[in-house]
Amino acid sequence: MNLYLKLFLTFFKIGLFSFGGGYAMLPLIKEEVVVKNLWLSLGEFTDIIAISQVTPGPIAINSATYIGYTATNSVWGSALATLGVSLPSFIIMTLISMFFVKFKENKYVEYAFKGIRPTVIGLIAAAALLLINKSIFIDYKSIILFLGVFIASLKKVDPILLIVIVGILGVILY
Repeated sequence: MNLYLKLFLTFFKIGLFSFGGGYAMLPLIKEEVVVKNLWLSLGEFTDIIAISQVTPGPIAINSATYIGYTATNSVWGSALATLGVSLPSFIIMTLISMFFVKFKENKYVEYAFKGIRPTVIGLIAAAALLLINKSIFIDYKSIILFLGVFIASLKKVDPILLIVIVGILGVILY
C-alpha cells in the first residue's frame, strides 16, 4: 500500500476510534506509529508528545503533522496525516449536531455518555503511564522538575509560565 494512503488511513482510524481528545488518543497513536508501522521509536514518540504539548494546537493534530512529515519526509505526508486525524471528528460532529437536539433527552444517549466518561479517563491515565517511564525518570533532576511542576499545577500556576520556567531550568541543569 502507498505510504501516503497508509498514513491517511492510520490517522483516520485513530481519529475515528479515539474519544476524549488528544491525550486519550496517545495509546492508539503509539500502537499504530511505534509498534505496528515502526515509523518512530518510542524515544522519538515521547519527544513528539513533548513538542506537541508546547506548540499551539491540539496534541493529536500536532503529533499527526509531525509524524506524517517524519514518515514521508514531505509536507504531503504531514497534510494527509493531519487530514486523516481531523476528518473523522468533523464528520461525526456534523452528524451529531444534526441529531443531538432531537435525541438529547433519550435515556440511552445519556447512558452512552455515562459509559464513555470513565473510558476517556482511563485512556488519559494510560497515556500518562506510557510517558512516565520514558520521560520522567531520567535522573534525580528530572524527578525534581516533575514534582515541582506537578505541585505548581495543583496550585493553579499558569501552565505557560511553568513550561517557560522548566525550559530555562532544563537549559541550566542539563
